[in-house]
Amino acid sequence: MESLKGKQVRYLRSLGHHLNPVVMVGKSEIRETLLSSVDQALNTHELIKVKIQEGCDLTRHEVAELLSSRCGAAVVQILGKTILLYRRSDEPKIDLP
Repeated sequence: MESLKGKQVRYLRSLGHHLNPVVMVGKSEIRETLLSSVDQALNTHELIKVKIQEGCDLTRHEVAELLSSRCGAAVVQILGKTILLYRRSDEPKIDLP
């Protein structure tokens, strides 16, 4: 997992503002199927939103930490029940400043 600089975080937050959530974390919480969905979405998009639903027993910070550590992604932002994750793919689509 690479660490992002302030300018990069601001840039990614601006790109992520208009994104719709790709993955939902619900009552079943974090299982292998959810991790594979997040991994596949990161490979495809590089920058994704994850939405935490009401039934989830984990806090938003716990979910962000688990997803980022297990998928090798950087947490760009945690806002309300939405997490913004970034991981550079083999063929980068986003040019970071």
